[in-house]
Amino acid sequence: MIDRKKITEIVGNYDISKIKIGVVGSHSALDACDGAVEEGFRTVAICQKGREKTYSNYFRASRDKKGNILKGIVDEVVLLDKFKKMLDKDVQNKLIKNNVLFVPNRSFTSYVGIDAVESEFAVPLVGSRNLLRSEERGGEKDYYWILNKANLPHPEKVGDPKDINELVIVKLPHAVKKLERGFFTASSYREYKQKSESLLKQNVITKSDLAEARIEKYVIGPVFNIDMFYSPLEKRGNGLELLGIDWRFETSLDGHVRLPAAQQMTLLPHQFTPEYTVCGHNSATLRESLLEDAFELGEKYVAATQKYYKPGIIGPFCLQTCVDKDLNFYIYDVAPRIGGGTNIHMSVGHPYGNALWRKNVSTGRRLAMEIRKAVEMDKLDAVVT
Repeated sequence: MIDRKKITEIVGNYDISKIKIGVVGSHSALDACDGAVEEGFRTVAICQKGREKTYSNYFRASRDKKGNILKGIVDEVVLLDKFKKMLDKDVQNKLIKNNVLFVPNRSFTSYVGIDAVESEFAVPLVGSRNLLRSEERGGEKDYYWILNKANLPHPEKVGDPKDINELVIVKLPHAVKKLERGFFTASSYREYKQKSESLLKQNVITKSDLAEARIEKYVIGPVFNIDMFYSPLEKRGNGLELLGIDWRFETSLDGHVRLPAAQQMTLLPHQFTPEYTVCGHNSATLRESLLEDAFELGEKYVAATQKYYKPGIIGPFCLQTCVDKDLNFYIYDVAPRIGGGTNIHMSVGHPYGNALWRKNVSTGRRLAMEIRKAVEMDKLDAVVT
């Protein structure tokens, strides 16, 4: 792990009047860039050749001679053959020389690699560098470990496929689509064997991943991605904020649920088991009687990270939850960084973030607000790792 003192030394040499906000051009980069522009920062997107046009063309920023934004949100594009090339010293030095503060997203850790993020990428990250590894399911101290330490509710684990006696979900990566899921459900060991063997033949999953898969009891209910923010600078309240809530569109799962049961039963083997590939998001709210429970989840998570992953969570994080018939929350995933669905909040914000801050505040804008405040307080070292 790169020593935090090294990062604070690097950021200490930044020209704070020329701070730029950088992000990998993928995932929730548009929200990060939009929020940065709203708060008066220039933006930098690190893009990979062949998938750069969203940032280099369609959302590229135009400014007048005084630097006022006229259109778009991406000021600069750093185009690389592969995302992993951002580890090259010349790329890192360029980012540091340009006073870039980097916002980590899931694409960053997936394409660059968590080991490299921790030990090689010396550009200051806005957020908690040491917590990013906790998202890697199956690690020694992954988010399940944190949830247990915090006494937070999560779906019950099934240790052996032969013990399956009710509906479960089997969690493992997709064999080909490396950022996506090879999840499937089963209600018995027989169904588990049938589905896993079919998916293996279709090259959707691998034997090695199946052997390491997490099996957990399926919680029947709606899903809510709770987008939160923890500020080490905010002195009003306890620093925890609820910025918004989103939920996912998943292929081909959402296509399946649009079919009548009779049609589902006629599907061929390669169509029968739905995939859980995220292709979009939508906005949501909770009934008000559940909001206090949601905040309690966030408070417990923050406290556990501060105890076991010092300095603890900084900035945005997302608790991915489902709610059962008795209105109980279960956390099935945790993103210790900007969530994947926050683009639905960009520009317009979300009812919760807007109500709190009395203006349109998305996760991206809240990040930029925190950076702005840290600059003004001369406390950038408090928000970077």
